[in-house]
Amino acid sequence: MNTLSDWLAHCERLHPTTIDMGLERVRTVAQRMQIRFDCPVITVAGTNGKGSTCAMLEAILGQAGYRTGVYTSPHLVHFEERLRLLGAAVDATHLVAGFAAVERARCQNGDEVSLTYFEFSTLAILDVMARSGLDVVILEVGLGGRLDATNIIDPNCAIITSIDLDHMEFLGPDRESIGREKAGIMRTGRPVIVSDPVPPQSVLDHALEVGADLWRFGQDFNFSGDKQQWGWAGRGRRYSGLAYPALRGANQLVNAAGVLAALSALRERIPVNAQAVRNGFAFVELPGRFQIIPGQPTLVLDVAHNPHSVAALAANLDAMGYFPTTHAIFGAMADKDLAPMVAKVGPLMDRWYFTDLPTPRAATGKALQAQWQAQNTRKDATAQAYADPMQALQAAIAQADPTDRIVVFGSFYTVGGVLQHGVPRLSAKHLNS
Repeated sequence: MNTLSDWLAHCERLHPTTIDMGLERVRTVAQRMQIRFDCPVITVAGTNGKGSTCAMLEAILGQAGYRTGVYTSPHLVHFEERLRLLGAAVDATHLVAGFAAVERARCQNGDEVSLTYFEFSTLAILDVMARSGLDVVILEVGLGGRLDATNIIDPNCAIITSIDLDHMEFLGPDRESIGREKAGIMRTGRPVIVSDPVPPQSVLDHALEVGADLWRFGQDFNFSGDKQQWGWAGRGRRYSGLAYPALRGANQLVNAAGVLAALSALRERIPVNAQAVRNGFAFVELPGRFQIIPGQPTLVLDVAHNPHSVAALAANLDAMGYFPTTHAIFGAMADKDLAPMVAKVGPLMDRWYFTDLPTPRAATGKALQAQWQAQNTRKDATAQAYADPMQALQAAIAQADPTDRIVVFGSFYTVGGVLQHGVPRLSAKHLNS
């Protein structure tokens, strides 16, 4: 196995199930590999806002001159996106070396340990990070927290963003049980930033139970703002006159407030000045999070794939102003709570383009169209199904007027599908004639 593709194919074949909650197997291999970090580690869990939080941390710490490593998942187009070193996607050759190191440890002394794709790739990425001379490591939890592979590393600071209903078959049926799983990243005596404005009681109880240093939104830190600027106040520290983060969307201020709380909690080990904070928020980038691409028509990309994030998308779309017609390209996993997602944005979407996705977990475009049809009450709305996101996008472009907007949302596969050849720049039909 010489290429990254070879290793990823190998990982997919190894384990009988895609998701296998538990840390025993992954911890065994990590101990054999002697993976450890001497620098501060920040672990980020939550239903929505994890990626944005990691991106803001990375941007600010990078502006402050720190060597950062960020592990996030899933990727949009290329697997290498999952590990960013010093602000850039990792070179595949480093990952190949990491995968080889995992395989050696996994099969050590003939005692073979079975690992899922996520566990194997997480260990490979942690190995690369451990060898990269980093000043700060930022880990985004893949699923839940307590039993996620990233939780074999003890964080110096934990961040829990929003908590809502998603992955309920693994994490439990309600916010309390899901919150309990996410609270598993807390450590005794170490700060945990809870930026959900109304956290489940299970999260607060667990912080007390393990003796974590709880920083709670609305009590230990808060933000205020007007249309021009915003400010933050926390334990013994404040920032005022901040420009809004470059990541769009009303929910980004809550994420940004949690980021500043984490940096305040860690200021003894990684001090950050106000200019780095300002520049970091100004320059932060994260594809596919309410990403607006100017053009004719306007293109909006958002990986909103559960009811909570789709509600945020609907509010953000509403705030964009008037567009004669909104074209929606949507693809999602079959196990998602699809009815409320479609219902939340239904009033805003005039033409739907449902799409198949290249994974067995996905609902077909035809199935999504049928679900929409069953609850649609708008006589003026239309829908069609397509074989892949790019075909759906081409169909939308063909039907759209220059002043319309096209919204691509749902699974990472949906947004990634239209980014396969780079960011599309749309030019209206009359400009091409």
